[in-house]
Amino acid sequence: MTLLTEDLALALRAADVADGLSLPGFQRRRFTVERKADKSEVTELDRSTESAVSEVLRNERPDYSLYGEEHGVVGPTDAAFQWVIDPIDGTSNFVRGVPVWATLIALVHEGEPVLGVVSAPALGMRWWAARGLGAHYGTFDTSQQIHVSEVGELRRASASITVTESWHAANKTQQLDSLQRNVGRLRNYGDFWQHMLVAQGAVDFAIDAIGLGPYDIAAIAAIVTEAGGTWTNRHGDGEWRSDSLITSNGRLHGAVLGALGSDR
Repeated sequence: MTLLTEDLALALRAADVADGLSLPGFQRRRFTVERKADKSEVTELDRSTESAVSEVLRNERPDYSLYGEEHGVVGPTDAAFQWVIDPIDGTSNFVRGVPVWATLIALVHEGEPVLGVVSAPALGMRWWAARGLGAHYGTFDTSQQIHVSEVGELRRASASITVTESWHAANKTQQLDSLQRNVGRLRNYGDFWQHMLVAQGAVDFAIDAIGLGPYDIAAIAAIVTEAGGTWTNRHGDGEWRSDSLITSNGRLHGAVLGALGSDR
């Protein structure tokens, strides 16, 4: 068994622990909600879930560092490997009782995401991947390898586009309006889910909101890559420390960036 295979098994165990905390809390609907400095919501379950995941990962890999949304960086600052954790991606959904939220766990090696787990227990869905091991999707009872679609024309594409004020502030309203009118099917699945649907081949490209954090991107990047897709920020850069994310089946990526008026 390779080290990356062992790391993936560890990340999946950590996701089990996360699900065991977050799902009962979501179902009981009893938790505190606060506002962070950026006005985004955070619950006590965000923090406790990250702490539990961090404990599992750090106990097994003390020589790796860990970067979490809620508690920042812990562990050796010069580590070649770093776990990147979003304990609850989709906290606003979580707070309102919408089941579209997930724990995101990534492993970054020397600046590149090489492993990702996205676990959405309220949906009964999980996605995972590691470099050279393929991308996979599972429910409670099934597991299968997944691949992106082969659609090569925008007019035939199924798209998920998250249009927020951040895109209007970036002066991209006209470009987004045009792009939305020129695809075959348009929905907004939002957050992690739209990108996992790209990895599964159910959606051909997804455009997220501007204002993401690195912990929103790293796990998704690893899974989409192993599924045969492409991911970049809105400028066309494959940088997980970005504030935006576009995923696609690869065939459509240049056309999407071009439609948005990207520099690339």
